[in-house]
Amino acid sequence: MATFLKKFFKTKSQRDVKSLLPELSDIKAAYEVIKNLSNDELRAKTTEFRKNIADYISDEENRIASLRKRLDEEYEMEISEKERIYKELDELEKTSYDKTQEMLNRILPEAFAVVKETARRFKENAKVEVTANDFDRHLAASRANVEINGDKAYYHNSWVAGGNKITWDMVHYDVQLIGGMVLHQGKIAEMATGEGKTLVATLPVYLNALPGKGVHIVTVNDYLARRDSEWMGVLFEFHGLRVDCIDRHEPNSVARRNAYQAEITYGTNNEFGFDYLRDNMARGVEDLVQRPHNFSIVDEVDSVLIDDARTPLIISGPTAMGDKQEFEEFKPEVQKLYNAQRTLVTKILADAKNLLGGTNITSENEKLGGELLLRAHHGLPKNKPLIKFLSEPGMKALLQKTENFYMQEQSKHMHIIDDELYFIIEEKNNSVQLTDKGIDLITKAYDEPNFYIIPDMGAAVAEIEKLNLPEKEKIERKNELLQDFSIKSERLHTINQLLKAYTLFELDIEYVVMDNKVKIVDEQTGRILEGRRYSDGLHQAIEAKENVKVEAATQTYATVTLQNYFRMYKKLSGMTGTAETEAGEFWNIYKLDVVVIPTNKPIIRDDREDLVYKTKREKFNAVINEIEELINHGRPVLVGTTSVETSELLSRMLSRKNVKHNVLNAKLHQKEAEVVLEAGKAGTVTIATNMAGRGTDIKLGSGVKEAGGLAIIGTERHESRRVDRQLRGRAGRQGDPGSSQFFVSLEDDLMRMFGSDKIARLMDRMGVKEGEMIQHSMITKSIERAQKKVEENNFGIRKRLLEYDDVMNTQREVIYGKRRNALFGERLSIDISNMTYDLCEQIVADYYDERNFHGFNDTLIKTLLLDNPVTEKEFQSLNQHAITQKLFETSSKNYKEKSITIAERTYPIIKEVFERETRYENIAIPITDGIKSMQVVANLQRAYEDKGREVITSIEKGITLAIIDDSWKDHLREMDELKQSVQSATYEQKDPLLIYKFESFELFKNLLQKTNREIISFLIKGKLPLQDASNVHEARTPKGIDNRQLKTGRTDMLSQAHRTSEQQVTQPIRVEKKIGRNDPCPCGSGKKYKQCHGRGA
Repeated sequence: MATFLKKFFKTKSQRDVKSLLPELSDIKAAYEVIKNLSNDELRAKTTEFRKNIADYISDEENRIASLRKRLDEEYEMEISEKERIYKELDELEKTSYDKTQEMLNRILPEAFAVVKETARRFKENAKVEVTANDFDRHLAASRANVEINGDKAYYHNSWVAGGNKITWDMVHYDVQLIGGMVLHQGKIAEMATGEGKTLVATLPVYLNALPGKGVHIVTVNDYLARRDSEWMGVLFEFHGLRVDCIDRHEPNSVARRNAYQAEITYGTNNEFGFDYLRDNMARGVEDLVQRPHNFSIVDEVDSVLIDDARTPLIISGPTAMGDKQEFEEFKPEVQKLYNAQRTLVTKILADAKNLLGGTNITSENEKLGGELLLRAHHGLPKNKPLIKFLSEPGMKALLQKTENFYMQEQSKHMHIIDDELYFIIEEKNNSVQLTDKGIDLITKAYDEPNFYIIPDMGAAVAEIEKLNLPEKEKIERKNELLQDFSIKSERLHTINQLLKAYTLFELDIEYVVMDNKVKIVDEQTGRILEGRRYSDGLHQAIEAKENVKVEAATQTYATVTLQNYFRMYKKLSGMTGTAETEAGEFWNIYKLDVVVIPTNKPIIRDDREDLVYKTKREKFNAVINEIEELINHGRPVLVGTTSVETSELLSRMLSRKNVKHNVLNAKLHQKEAEVVLEAGKAGTVTIATNMAGRGTDIKLGSGVKEAGGLAIIGTERHESRRVDRQLRGRAGRQGDPGSSQFFVSLEDDLMRMFGSDKIARLMDRMGVKEGEMIQHSMITKSIERAQKKVEENNFGIRKRLLEYDDVMNTQREVIYGKRRNALFGERLSIDISNMTYDLCEQIVADYYDERNFHGFNDTLIKTLLLDNPVTEKEFQSLNQHAITQKLFETSSKNYKEKSITIAERTYPIIKEVFERETRYENIAIPITDGIKSMQVVANLQRAYEDKGREVITSIEKGITLAIIDDSWKDHLREMDELKQSVQSATYEQKDPLLIYKFESFELFKNLLQKTNREIISFLIKGKLPLQDASNVHEARTPKGIDNRQLKTGRTDMLSQAHRTSEQQVTQPIRVEKKIGRNDPCPCGSGKKYKQCHGRGA
């Protein structure tokens, strides 16, 4: 019925594509006109488009400029008027953006036609001649493919991209134009492998770059970012649009800032995210590199926004006591615990085999044997003898039947199974839990009966309160209780992470040990994730397990998830070969719609039903036989694996058969480009992880098409259907022949954990013998249902992570908003006014309920240096709001008068310095509140021109930034500790996330109150100990935290990412021209290179 309805009503993607066909006709009609233009007329269209956009939004832009001028010139403007103007500015900027999008939609057919015609001219002409302009001359100085001859510029159609010389040979076809429209609409275009996604992106990139607000193209690794910027960049540069790649330049450098100023900027997801964090740690406007987030196209969007989304970006630095850890201390006891469990499970399995062996098994023996099997499975589910025994006829079905029985009534009787074990492993949820027996074993090693028991804080505090003790002793007892709780919580966390390391994380599968370091392996690409670490101390636990150096803990200085980073863009779109299976998640989290774009040529790849075997041994033998048969037919074979261990096992098996092959895994990924280049040649066997070589096409060698094309062999179903589809998609590109076949066994992780027991029962009933297999579409669909279960589980994990980060993100937006206002000086006066009001409100609230007038009076003097404007009678009779308002008005008036006085006193000194020291750009101004001292930096010329007002602004900026940064850093540490400590709430049957939300709200409220008090108090009390001009000296803009002490990294929940190793390239590749300093400059100016574009080089 579902199939009939799809045929009748069409699928969603078919309806989406159909809705774009009228616009496709408009593009084709525009193209017929555009193709008749001369080269110079073609280039002039870009100028025409930009003028049309500027004219359409000129009213809004002029109004914005006039309002900003008012704000700059009218220093004495009332706060209420400033708030009104800023509100109007926000509305105008939104209107300007909306009108820009309207105009882009209008010019889309012509703009797309311009890009397509440019591509055609580069394909059909060895060089394209145009009248030279300044931009062409600038390009000619660094680009080998741009040549200047008199007043003419020649663009050659061959250039270097990604270290290889390419000749342009592509022109957009109709389905690519449809893909471009989908990307421009802010949706995800799913396009099959080989359909030219990189070329498709040139259409919306050119269109959205025209307003000059910046377009970001995000790639999964630095090689692709550099390659694509060089490969596609010439199309944009031909039309006068500047293109750059942030991964070419050092962080926080002028070059990187310039890269963001380009109309089109390429880069990796990590670097875009880290630059955002670095910008929000900057202490000067000149240190900022990013512009407002306008439009982004994410390449391989499923990898970036789904896989990478589980791993927050973190900038961290040294922390006190960071090297004090207990992993080495507790490791021997955890190792003893693990060995005891392994011995126990071996005995349990042996007993089960005895009970279930033979032919005449009694019902009693079957029941006891099933219980023993379930116990062994809960104890060590990855135990190889157990996995092998479960593949025997009837055993998997018996295990499932026993588990279903004990899971009745919410697992009420499951303790009968689990009590005998030392710990229980929940493989599906990636969790491990100690039993009472395990706790007793660990406790025996120490002389402390309550070694592993966390005190009930609520009950213990209540007991202390009941005791008839002096207040001081009660406080001491509470402190001892808190210390005991903290020590035991940390101990519990350490032991749990060590247990996870021993039971759930295997060497050469989840990680490898290289250069005496534990390095995470990407489960999808097989690449090593350099710089990536597991979170919450798990990485240190694995380091202790593998006897390598346990790295010191660091403190978070700034953090953001990619989900929250990319949601900041006004318009976001993406492209990939596989997104449809994750369409629900894309919509739920990013509000991104997925549209499947039809292929240019029909796919003729033969996707066969899965072959299911009982054991891994049978499966791998069948794989080897299949490989031998395929290479005898002259076909290249790509063998997809899910782990380093499997790839090495297959490699050994092929070597025994003397079959020549290449291996691509985490240990050998430096050879990726070379291996992928060879993979399409006849008779070549390549063993690689499922997503190896993503972003590069496997091109078929001579005679391969006739032999049947590239053969894909999957050695195991991945937990995600998307990854399997990516592996299949390596073959059959652009109408090429090919085939794909997955080999599956009941011992595979996916089948063990989530595969239906119906398959096991079916194979038992059919009497499938060793070496035999079954193959049917129903079996394949059953496996895909198992994959859906895992995808739902992984979505739950990502959503959970996002829920934690959403709490942080709300706080982050408030703090970063305050920082930006302070950094730019915009809206800072409004923020200071609001902070003053909040502080006054807090002071009143602290003393009003008890009507403590004397305490209220003392606090006003200490905090605000203010004579109380409220009499004792008024304090008793007026309401809180009235007292707060009176207090706010008086303190605001006093601060304003003080600011004017400081400006008047400092101006003569500034005037003298400005006239005497013409080389000074900035001056250092000391300020103290009598306890703390700071130095703020003011621009000398501006302070001279506005008669000292710049000094006040600089003081406000400097103090606000310094106090916010110190407080935020401490707050992040507290939030890290809170996130870790709330996890133990599960033992009390409470939701850790709910507790995290409540506690973090209180922490953030305290943070805001503390920063408000410190900032306003410092501004009011602050004095400038400047007596004369001789005390003033030049200053450099403060740089904040020393970047050399900072580390950029990502904490992994499930280790998902992409990154290429920087050691792949042994020699630098020069893309720019090599020009001698005394040679004529290629720009055609007639000067020597050293006196023209080579100046300063």
